[in-house]
Amino acid sequence: MSERGRIDGRPSRGGPTVPPGANGPRGATNGPRGATNGASGSANGPRGSVIRPGGASTGTSSRGTSATAPSSGAPVPGEDLPREDQTLGTGEPRTSAPRKVLVTGGAGFIGSHVADGHLARGDQVWIVDDLSSGKRENLPEGAAFHEMDLADPALLDLFREVEFDLVNHHAAQIDVRISVEDPLKDARVNVLGLLNLLEAARRTGTRRVVYVSSGGVVYGEPEERPTPETAPKLPLSPYGVSKLSGEHYLHYYREVHGLEYVALRYSNVYGPRQDPHGEAGVVAIFCQRLLAGQEIHIFGDGEQTRDYVYVEDVAQANLRAAELELPRGGGLDQRAFNVGTGTGTSVNRLADILEAVSGLRTTRSFRAPRKGELRHSTLDVSRLAARGWAPGHSLKEGLRRTFQHIAGPAASKAGAR
Repeated sequence: MSERGRIDGRPSRGGPTVPPGANGPRGATNGPRGATNGASGSANGPRGSVIRPGGASTGTSSRGTSATAPSSGAPVPGEDLPREDQTLGTGEPRTSAPRKVLVTGGAGFIGSHVADGHLARGDQVWIVDDLSSGKRENLPEGAAFHEMDLADPALLDLFREVEFDLVNHHAAQIDVRISVEDPLKDARVNVLGLLNLLEAARRTGTRRVVYVSSGGVVYGEPEERPTPETAPKLPLSPYGVSKLSGEHYLHYYREVHGLEYVALRYSNVYGPRQDPHGEAGVVAIFCQRLLAGQEIHIFGDGEQTRDYVYVEDVAQANLRAAELELPRGGGLDQRAFNVGTGTGTSVNRLADILEAVSGLRTTRSFRAPRKGELRHSTLDVSRLAARGWAPGHSLKEGLRRTFQHIAGPAASKAGAR
């Protein structure tokens, strides 16, 4: 599910997570649906497996996350009513006390960095991901993991067991091309999956949802650049439509049910852990082709521009959004914040910088533009900057770090041969 969720996978029935802080910051507790202790390849199989912090290890991922058996003593929530101590709503947010945080898509590129950030802050973190594009090696040590489809009815059981303070929703279908080819698939993941999540949050008193929208698509081809949050919303792809629909649903849940939310409209995110295969971003693809000595394929003339923002800066924006004091009223744009750099870079210039930081050169070919993709996209990030966030990495520095991350495994394999 990572950044690309899946609705049509088999449901997870293997058992609930263990809240990492129910008996202390890393303590384990039991749940009402039994437990699994199998990691990938275990006797219990990959679907429905649960990875928990602490306890006796039966398997370890490359980032140190272990699969463990539960202890006893889990609290059982009562009725599906909001709790009375909601302090992350319209009043002053709590900025020091640890929170119980769910990160959907937390095995993916961006979601795993967000999970890292919450753990570093001292929060207790659970991850739901169906691993359709996420990777077990991205799972951070200290987070409880559920391999589960976002539309699985068992998601409500997890919400009832844990009673999350905060939900950070990164699981989604993010490929514009797939959304154009199969709009139904895009809507099943990005709309129906979101509704299953929001219903569980509403019924169990979740205090806030941080929702990942897309500044790269919801505005369509904007007349104003950098584009502010108040610009007209004219998406040109089913993906953009589904992301904007998610903001409308969240507005409904806030107005009718009191569920607080913040929407983050991302520009083009890049950085370590981005997959250089499949529907990956252009930065990871270009890095991989440079390393392999292969030709770089550019769709269109290469002068289309994007606002490239480094993933660690995006993770910090998520932490900030979790603690923002919010107005009591307002529409979509009062709850939305662009996340980018405010600077547009052409695809040709991006390739130039990557060749410079890598010291590698290759040839380029130009192909027909792809349907549904924009000519220009650059975001005005002044609203979030006024609330204490700013990107901390230049494009050159971020690309250098990204290339080094991708080159590491490739260089090791080359040396082994």
